[in-house]
Amino acid sequence: MIILTDDQHDPILIPTKANIIRAMQWLVSGAQPNDSLFLHYSGHGGQTEDLDGDEEDGNDEVIYPVDFKQAGHLVDDDLHNIVVKPLVAGVRLTAIFDSCHSGSVLDLPYIYSTKGILKEPNLAAEAGQGLLKAITAYATGNTGGVASALMGFAKTAYQGNSSYKKTVETKTSPADVIMWSGSKDDQTSADATIASKATGAMSYAFVTALKQDPKQSYVELLNSIRDVLETKYSQKPQLSCSHPLDTDLLFVILGDSLKRMTTL
Repeated sequence: MIILTDDQHDPILIPTKANIIRAMQWLVSGAQPNDSLFLHYSGHGGQTEDLDGDEEDGNDEVIYPVDFKQAGHLVDDDLHNIVVKPLVAGVRLTAIFDSCHSGSVLDLPYIYSTKGILKEPNLAAEAGQGLLKAITAYATGNTGGVASALMGFAKTAYQGNSSYKKTVETKTSPADVIMWSGSKDDQTSADATIASKATGAMSYAFVTALKQDPKQSYVELLNSIRDVLETKYSQKPQLSCSHPLDTDLLFVILGDSLKRMTTL
């Protein structure tokens, strides 16, 4: 197990960018079929402009090491390349990212709803917004605004659909990678104080839900986590995967096959 925290005295155990990358590389190094790995990140997250066209909303998700002002942030494309891409079929990685804008921070292409249904780009919602802007522009006599609104919608719909297809084609993995996030990509994740100790609200909800019922399916656990959170917070944790998942399967995180664990 490797644990990096910002109150460590040993420089190698402080969550700098270099140390985080090193710890993640150690986690997945030499992983073989039937190995089980666990990764937990509780810290700051954000967004930056997507430069390679694989994001529906035009933004990459990032996490911030303690030295991000000097070394920079870690982008979701890099996180995927470090901890997902090296894994082979038969390896299981369970990841928890308790940070803002973390819904797709590992760039896993398959995101599931609380009903266990695979989510895809909601172009219908985008269409409604685009048409509403066009109607408003027309009603006010702004003919140029009508054309602009319709062109904007067409561009967004096209980019969103092509980005989703690119993610599925390039980020699907044969390994069993399952990630729980603290929020959707456009949401923040709250901090909490539990028993006088600072913790991430999603991390607390995750542990609480499992303690209440250790034997839950993936979709049941997703709903349980949300039930714990919704009493105080508006964030919506997400469940995403490296390939299509039977969300009715029993969730298993620890066991005899657990080989390595990294907590950041």
